[in-house]
Formats: sequence, structure tokens, C-alpha cells
Amino acid sequence: MHGWIILDKPLGLGSTQGVSAVKRALRDGGYGKFKVGHGGTLDPLATGVLPIAIGEATKLAGRMLDSDKVYDFTIGFGVQTDTLDLEGKTIATSDARPTLAEIEAVLPRFTGPIEQVPPAYSALKVDGQRAYDLARAGEEVVLASRSVVIHALQACHPSESWDLDEARAPVPSQVSKFRLGDSGEVGAGLDAITLTAHVSKGTYIRSLARDIALALNTVGHVTMLRRTKAGPFTLESAISLDILAENGKARALEDKLLPLRAALDDIPALPLTPDQAGPLRQGRVLIGIVADDGQYFACFGDLPVALVEVQDREVRVVRGFNL
Repeated sequence: MHGWIILDKPLGLGSTQGVSAVKRALRDGGYGKFKVGHGGTLDPLATGVLPIAIGEATKLAGRMLDSDKVYDFTIGFGVQTDTLDLEGKTIATSDARPTLAEIEAVLPRFTGPIEQVPPAYSALKVDGQRAYDLARAGEEVVLASRSVVIHALQACHPSESWDLDEARAPVPSQVSKFRLGDSGEVGAGLDAITLTAHVSKGTYIRSLARDIALALNTVGHVTMLRRTKAGPFTLESAISLDILAENGKARALEDKLLPLRAALDDIPALPLTPDQAGPLRQGRVLIGIVADDGQYFACFGDLPVALVEVQDREVRVVRGFNL
């Protein structure tokens, strides 16, 4: 049981609760004790891809934290909350509603390298304390802007399919991609819009939604957030909590377990001979390896040995696997 279980995290569940659910499934199946960790926090009000690392895969959880993510998110216009999502209290309102054309015209301004100020309600630390703890205590939280990259940002058009179950949405009526204003006419102002964003690590979608609304001369907050991809993992391989529990009790979790290698699909393999695998497992440097410089997934047959770095024909261990 060394690998990944990808949860389709439901609404209201925290990432640490997702880890606990996998531990419980392992326990119910009598698999024994394994290290378990998640590969990237997902807010309780968000749904979607939550990679859970088991056993030796936990050594790669840090790489998942650094990976790109893809999100679908809905901006509800006219109200800004202190948390920038449905959970907070209203701090600003506006009667202005942007048209689809206005929204699409402003999106290029938020594509590529940008600066953004994280939400006050975030896990970032200020003088050793979590920002959300300070904000909940009523203190003013001022966070420095940070550089992030928005690789792609686009509006989901009404003709495109939508596969989000209404049961997973914070408010069923907010599942729709577009909500026209009172006139109901094409080109009229929109009450809400759903966007898809491919972003770098450290990007706050709530901040992105806030800034897009402000650029449209209104205010807004996130009413739906769904992660559709985290690193190489997508919803296609994700399972629900019910399926997780069923497979645990049936002792069939291995049927849902993705291999440790799955998190490194962008890294080439480096096949090892028995004489190379032994020393590498001991953390020794291999010399005279014919390979281009860069990171590799070193393996002996189908057995993962280590994540390694090759430089000047020398191979050094980055993360070794005890398998």
C-alpha cells in the first residue's frame, strides 16, 4: 500500500479529515499502519481533487504542493464578504453587473505572471500566527502581495457541459454558469459567472475572484470552487468517500490505489542494474551514468528505488524509497 488515493472531496470536509477517512479505510481493511498525508490543502467550501499519499508516497507530497492546479470557480457579483467566499459576512455591495463581453475583455489582465494579495482568512502566518486566527479575533490583517502565474483563464460558456452534481454545490441555483440580470436579455449584466483557471502554486482563487470583480467596477465573492486537477491527478481517477469506505471494508483498496510513480508522470525513468540499485538504496552516488542532466525516477524493474538528480553523469538521491 504505497501510492495514491485520489479523493473527490465533498463539500464541508477539510483536507485533514480526508486523510483521516483514508486512515480509517486502511484500518477497516486490516492493511496495517501506514503514513498518510495529503498533497495540497483544499478548503472545506471547495470540492474536487484531493490527492492522498500512502506509505512511501508521502515522500512526494511536497512535490504535489508545488504543482500546478486547475479550478472551476463561480464569482457571484454584487457582494464581497470578509472571507471572499460564502462563509463570510458582507463587507461591500454593488449594483453593477458586468456583461459577458466585459468579463472576457478583462481576463487577459489576469493571465500570466501577476501580483495578488492573499485573503485575510488564509493559513499564512503573520508574526507566528495564522492570518485566519487574527482575522477571526477582529484584528486587521495586512498581507504582502505575492507573485503567482495564471497559465490560463477562461469563461465557461452556456453551451459547454456542466457535470457538477447539484448536491455538491454550496447553493444549487449557483451551479449555472451564467445568471442574467433582471432583464434576462443577451448582453445584459450577469449576476454570476463560472471560470476555469490553470494556476501555479500559491495562487488564491478567492483573491483572483475579488480582483476580477473589482476590475469590472463591481465587487464579488466565490460561490463555488471545484478543483479538477492537481499536478497529474484529475477527477477521472478520483473516488467518493462512500466508495473509499466500501473498498476499505471489502479489503479492495488496492483497486483504487494509484502507483507511487503516478505523481511523477512528468519525470523520465532511469532503469537500474542490480549493481546500481544496491548502492543507490544506501544513498551512495553513482558515477559514470550516461543520461542528460535533470531529475529521474530511478527504478529496478518495476520497483521504485529513488527520485534522483543527474548532473555531469553523477546520480544523487533526492528522495529514496524503502520498498
